[in-house]
Amino acid sequence: MPIQIDKLVRSKRRTIALIVERDGRLTVRAPMRTSQREIESFVAEKADWIERTRRKMKSNILTPKQYVDGERFLFLGSSFDLRLVRPQRPSLKFDNGFYLSRSAEKRGEAVFTRWYKKRALEIIAERVNQFAKRHGFSPKQVRITSARTRWGSCSPDGTLNFTWRLAMAPLEVIDYVVVHELAHLRVKNHSKRFWRAVESILPDYKRQRKWLSEHGEKLTL
Repeated sequence: MPIQIDKLVRSKRRTIALIVERDGRLTVRAPMRTSQREIESFVAEKADWIERTRRKMKSNILTPKQYVDGERFLFLGSSFDLRLVRPQRPSLKFDNGFYLSRSAEKRGEAVFTRWYKKRALEIIAERVNQFAKRHGFSPKQVRITSARTRWGSCSPDGTLNFTWRLAMAPLEVIDYVVVHELAHLRVKNHSKRFWRAVESILPDYKRQRKWLSEHGEKLTL
């Protein structure tokens, strides 16, 4: 039985990309002039990969956070305990562990999301600045998004976008995503030239990319 394409997005990209969403739906991103037959043929060729990815996602479904005492949360690749404490300002603090005001317990997801966004901007902006200066890149600005399926992207105007969920990942993984998007300032596609540019800055980028593939689903609330 042919695999159903749930969403087809056409753009000026040069290659076909497959994205298995968290709920198992298949999104296909394709060049503007690619025929439907070519797209369906490509999907059929990748059928085994699509099914493996769907099974993996299903087995990795995580229980939503409850924001209770003793629950653990990720930050820069490490897991830390949450402690509920008396009312404080700000509602969430971090000191080798998370401390959440009991008065904010019911707003836990919003409070943690706001905290992660702030940390992500601080950390990622610094890493972008360091790599840009060292390797001669000139990004316009850094933006933090709430993207669920894309770790980063490079806008046509040179703005680099990163999901706040990266604040949960190890620093070396963040560096990989940063370099990946910086490289797109010079090479817009994912050609061999692009990957050579990434490798020239991060020789072990494949290890970080593999980490994201295997653990990325855990970077969530």
